[in-house]
Amino acid sequence: MRSAVPPQRRAILTGGLAATAALLTGCSSKSDGAETQKTAPAGAAKTPSPSAGPRPDSPWAAFARLMDGNKRWVDGTLQHPDRDPRRREFVAEEQNPFGVILSCIDSRVPPELLFDTGLGDLFVMRTGGQVVGPVVTGSVEYGPMTSGTPLIVVLGHQRCGAVKAAYEAMRDGKELPGNLQAIADALRPAYEETVKEKAKDPVDAMIRIHVKQTSAELRANQDLGPLVKKGDLAVVSAYYSLDTGQVEVLTGAPSA
Repeated sequence: MRSAVPPQRRAILTGGLAATAALLTGCSSKSDGAETQKTAPAGAAKTPSPSAGPRPDSPWAAFARLMDGNKRWVDGTLQHPDRDPRRREFVAEEQNPFGVILSCIDSRVPPELLFDTGLGDLFVMRTGGQVVGPVVTGSVEYGPMTSGTPLIVVLGHQRCGAVKAAYEAMRDGKELPGNLQAIADALRPAYEETVKEKAKDPVDAMIRIHVKQTSAELRANQDLGPLVKKGDLAVVSAYYSLDTGQVEVLTGAPSA
């Protein structure tokens, strides 16, 4: 995890990106859209749903849209945008999400809900402890590199079971069963930094450290880094409170 794109992975991504993009784009191809249109009700309008605003075209605008949605989640004033048949029809032929979210698999942390978004708004990747590997990093890269998605958010959360299990296993010198050990291995850099900090709540500290490390690695990624430097992309690290529903920004917030 110290190197977001090791040489071997870099070669895989460079050589296979075009094929991967073509494969993934097939999910929203014109041919699929044509098939959908055949089965759509006669006279169905191909326009955004009334709740859909224009797609944010800058890191700041995308960030502001997400944070406004999270405020509605916290306050209980949800708009449930982009969640009706008209929106479904509008995005059936192609997609153009304004944000990428890398978050944990935890059932209490669904990004589309806690940011009050809908169909076609976000690319979402979820892994245990939001750990990354070649396939996950490639999936995060997909939106910014193929359709100009201007924002990536790496979202950790309060009381993360994956991070707690990894912390305790490393502290006690034990291994986790099966492939769960791979999650612990990916979290080792965060664990080592946590030990140095000697925090009162080491698990919570490790969650925050891991999120910041991951976002920093993505920000320095060979392919994403140039987009960040040009101001076309922001990579934000954030922390979600299970108690309050609020998303706290840790690093990388774009400026207006």
